[in-house]
Amino acid sequence: QVQLVESGGGLVQAGGSLRLSCATSGGAFSTYDMGWFRQTPGKEREFVARITSNGGNTNYADLVKGRFTISRDNAKNTVYLQMNSLKPEDTAVYYCAASRGYISVIPYYNDYWGQGTQVTVSS
Repeated sequence: QVQLVESGGGLVQAGGSLRLSCATSGGAFSTYDMGWFRQTPGKEREFVARITSNGGNTNYADLVKGRFTISRDNAKNTVYLQMNSLKPEDTAVYYCAASRGYISVIPYYNDYWGQGTQVTVSS
């Protein structure tokens, strides 16, 4: 049913920027809370940012606050993550997530996931 597809990852130098996109289909996107998470080898998946279904409220992990911005376009069924002032420690696979209710910072409780997109930040 519901599918999420991330794009926009790649290799960037420290201090640079990337914009990730998550295109969704097969669900009632405008009713879903959305989020971004990231994961590196040997680590648990961690919360990055979330946004409510109408875009009225956003929340960020402390380590990305002030550098990353989550947004959504409900007419296009798409959520974005603008990543500025990137640091080597931002290197990870970034995943898009959706929840039929309130999206959780604990990955297990969210309903739908994309396949991930690799972001690599060089020194």
